[in-house]
Amino acid sequence: MTNTMPHGSSADAHFSFSKLLVDDLEKTAAFYKAVCGLVEQQRVDSTINGRPIREITFLPTYPGGGSLTLLQFADAPKSHRDEMILGFTTSDIDAFVDRVKAAGGRVTDPIRTMPEHHIRVGFVEDVEGHLIEVVQLDRA
Repeated sequence: MTNTMPHGSSADAHFSFSKLLVDDLEKTAAFYKAVCGLVEQQRVDSTINGRPIREITFLPTYPGGGSLTLLQFADAPKSHRDEMILGFTTSDIDAFVDRVKAAGGRVTDPIRTMPEHHIRVGFVEDVEGHLIEVVQLDRA
């Protein structure tokens, strides 16, 4: 999918990755692989501030793009679900939403057209209830 987005920075810093805290690392990774076609890059077992972690990092979906890492704190059974909204763009939002449902996620706000922004947008949740905004850019 070709997606030309404006870009810029006013400092020597570039957004590079996001880490999503999850409860079930394998189940959540399977969801993002099935729905978004993400490709696993690496797995890490380490610590953050003395707390044991496990994480899976996915390759960026386009050259120079940011990556998504799923992170599980081994000593904390419940993660927060309302601190982040992941955003994915797609050329076929209906097919994306169908994949969400097939992979065990659910629609929380049905797809709607926003002609003033030249998009179609909907909100879904992954298998753990994390909110995902899905956007299809208008080709006009």
